[in-house]
Amino acid sequence: MSIVAAGAFVAVASGCSAGTGSGGPSSAAETSQAPASSSPGAPTSTTSTPSPATSSAPTSATPSPGAEAPSPAEQQLAALSLEQRVGQLFMVAAKATGAEPGTMEALKKYHAGNVYLSGRSKAGTSATAAVVSSLTGTVSPATTGGVPLFVATDQEGGFVQVLSGPGFSTIPTALVQASSGAAKIRADATVWGRELLGVGVNVNLAPVLDTVTSPQFAPSNGPIGHFQREYGFAPDTVSELGNAFADGMKDAGVAPVVKHFPGLGRVVPNTDVTSHVRDSTTTRTDPALGPFKAAVAQGAKWVMISNAFYDKIDPANIAPFSPMVMDTMLRGDAGFKGIVLSDDLCSAAQLEAWSDADRALNFFGAGGTMLVCADPASIPAMHQAVVKKAQADPAFRARIDAAALTVLRVKNGQ
Repeated sequence: MSIVAAGAFVAVASGCSAGTGSGGPSSAAETSQAPASSSPGAPTSTTSTPSPATSSAPTSATPSPGAEAPSPAEQQLAALSLEQRVGQLFMVAAKATGAEPGTMEALKKYHAGNVYLSGRSKAGTSATAAVVSSLTGTVSPATTGGVPLFVATDQEGGFVQVLSGPGFSTIPTALVQASSGAAKIRADATVWGRELLGVGVNVNLAPVLDTVTSPQFAPSNGPIGHFQREYGFAPDTVSELGNAFADGMKDAGVAPVVKHFPGLGRVVPNTDVTSHVRDSTTTRTDPALGPFKAAVAQGAKWVMISNAFYDKIDPANIAPFSPMVMDTMLRGDAGFKGIVLSDDLCSAAQLEAWSDADRALNFFGAGGTMLVCADPASIPAMHQAVVKKAQADPAFRARIDAAALTVLRVKNGQ
């Protein structure tokens, strides 16, 4: 996500260029009977039972004779109704200063399994912890089947820092961080990550691994360079420094989200506030993909997808609707097995041509795992459309089940 303005949403996820999405700083970007996970960003799991109120009955997890016992994530999946499985595939915005009714409805009625703190809060750690507690307190057998939430925010630094005030450090822009070197970045990010974990945030929608082509072009690069969100101007530099930030977050127990694959360093407008944003240069084998591939090789569990078109990769589809980008390039070429996270698909101007329902159906149909939504009012139409299609289309249902299992595996530290 990006940060378009101080009052704009900021996501704690990918794509948000400056916040939650891909465009610039707009403050715009996880079973039952499962053991507590020790991996970064994984919440402690609790025993759960499916809600009797849900309409789609869960499937059995009983293994066939001679088969291996199901994993904790597979046991969790079997205990969830279809509506709850679909809920695990959404990350909905909650204002960092306090969740609004729409967010609480998404969590309680539509089983949303993940949330991110958006906007800006200067209230400090105590107030933020109270906001997070109000969100995590919605977890129950009837909502998420007892599966804990991933709680994210966008804490890159500079123009894209959602949480500040007493107890939170003031984080410099990525370009300023870069001047201190990889070791210092990792050490600092560990401190910043501990601050997040201390208030209950276990996912950071950072770092940005987009490579801006040059210092001269940077001011014209709306989503990244304009806000100094880049770690440098060569893929090797971005890879070393950006992944040092990611390593520091992991050291703190917070899951980093690398973004915005396959890169926003060559576009001019910001997809958060402009439509028809296209990259006419990046290719399937581009050197600028290097930082993302390095992150995957180093164990990244989250990758955020940009909202741009890529003319030399899949000119007909924006990246979050592109099987070429998400399945072929990210999962196939790069070998990624974790959560393919969208940038904001609810409020970004780049998505204005599609209905809420089609945005969700296109994303999951193309291989996406978790959809970031900056506008909680969009969740009902999206959730209902996905449930309805999964009930009618066995192939699509298989995709939904596979995506939900991926989320549950990451929540269990697998």
